[in-house]
Amino acid sequence: MAMLDETLDDWGTARLNLNRPERHNAFNAELIAALEEAFTRLGKAGEVRAIVLAGAGKSFSAGVDLDWMRAAAGWSEAENQADAMGLSNMLAAINDCPKPVIVVAHGHVTGGGVGLVACADMAVAIEGTQFRLSEVRLGLTPATISPFVLARIGAAARRWFLTAEAFTAAEAQAMGLVNETALDEDAAEAVVAHWLAHIGQVAPGAVADAKLLALDFAGAEISEELREESARRIAARRVSEEGREGIAAFLSKGKPSWVIE
Repeated sequence: MAMLDETLDDWGTARLNLNRPERHNAFNAELIAALEEAFTRLGKAGEVRAIVLAGAGKSFSAGVDLDWMRAAAGWSEAENQADAMGLSNMLAAINDCPKPVIVVAHGHVTGGGVGLVACADMAVAIEGTQFRLSEVRLGLTPATISPFVLARIGAAARRWFLTAEAFTAAEAQAMGLVNETALDEDAAEAVVAHWLAHIGQVAPGAVADAKLLALDFAGAEISEELREESARRIAARRVSEEGREGIAAFLSKGKPSWVIE
């Protein structure tokens, strides 16, 4: 049985489902490799407009698999660093994916599972979801996921890093880890459908470039160099094929080719 299920619908929505329900979709080396491969490949696929990541069973993801953690305890520091880079590379593949990434969280979302949510562009959590950055309970730290979590929620992470307290879907929304909460699975799917409907109206190349703006410019000093770079990027967009088509369609009250009816 595959640890990561994948489907692609006629609208260009790729759905990835973590499929280790008996382990609460905890990470092992195989699942990490499968996630990195899938997001890297789908990010380059012209037919894909968005990627939705969810989890089978009772939980979205409980973080690191206990057997994997047990094995790591016997590795050298160098071996552990190489292993941690594997997880980091997977998270980076999600975070930097040029397609819009949507996460649907439910059940337990622990440690690395929080990292997955932090790497999404949009996330919805079903009511009753319990989040926890539990590493310090084990004498560890959330080091590998920390760049992504801090980029998402900033200094608010300090409390959760230090106490390993559980927090709710509502608290996750308040701190910006998730964008929306939903009463149940059907309501969460309605939220996803709303986002996908809007994604179906926008230019895929412009979306990829807009995501780069968010990644590259967030927190940067508003310097002359930054302003020049922003001007360079919009100039390139204006003369791009998508830019010319979009402006022409707007002026003629028509529809550009990327609009999904």
